[in-house]
Amino acid sequence: MSEALLVKELREKTGAGFMDCKKALLETGNDIEKAMTFLREKGLAAAAKKAGRAAHEGRVLSYIHGEGKIGVLVEVNCETDFVARTDEFQNLVRDIAMHIAAASPRYLDKDNVPAEDLEKEKAIFRVQAEESGKKGPVVEKIVEGKIGKFYEEHCLVNQKFVKNPDLTIEALLKNAIATLGENMAIRRYARFQVGEAAPAKASCSV
Repeated sequence: MSEALLVKELREKTGAGFMDCKKALLETGNDIEKAMTFLREKGLAAAAKKAGRAAHEGRVLSYIHGEGKIGVLVEVNCETDFVARTDEFQNLVRDIAMHIAAASPRYLDKDNVPAEDLEKEKAIFRVQAEESGKKGPVVEKIVEGKIGKFYEEHCLVNQKFVKNPDLTIEALLKNAIATLGENMAIRRYARFQVGEAAPAKASCSV
């Protein structure tokens, strides 16, 4: 496969910039999987350096799906209005809104899961494990594993991005931080669906 096609594939899988993808492939001998790992590690390091910086700018975006049957409002913050006005940032916010519409997360992250919800899930998983014949510490290990899966399924930042399941929403955000050079946070969202008793919503920073 040509270098251009490799770069294109890597960009599609990671959402990283052209030059970052080119460098990652060079560093890993054109191995796509290793290049993906390289970019994720870079993104995590870059995001960690910027995590303490204030992010008070950004955009609120509305997204309507399914001929008006589903609607999403989401606020994503960054550090400056300059970045908030870029196509890259606005595409990121749009992608997150579209994901929320499709995946219907119940919570923004695990810190936003109410204690009573968490205990209810643990109790269910514990009964399931015990009914399968497991006992003692094995039961607790099973419960712990199922809670991890629960976070992946129901917490926005832990969900796999619907347009690219190789990325979680958190990884998508961190890649954007590495590319645009500013701290970012999903501040809050609300999802509305026709016929629901109440909207799914959450408020927090990542």
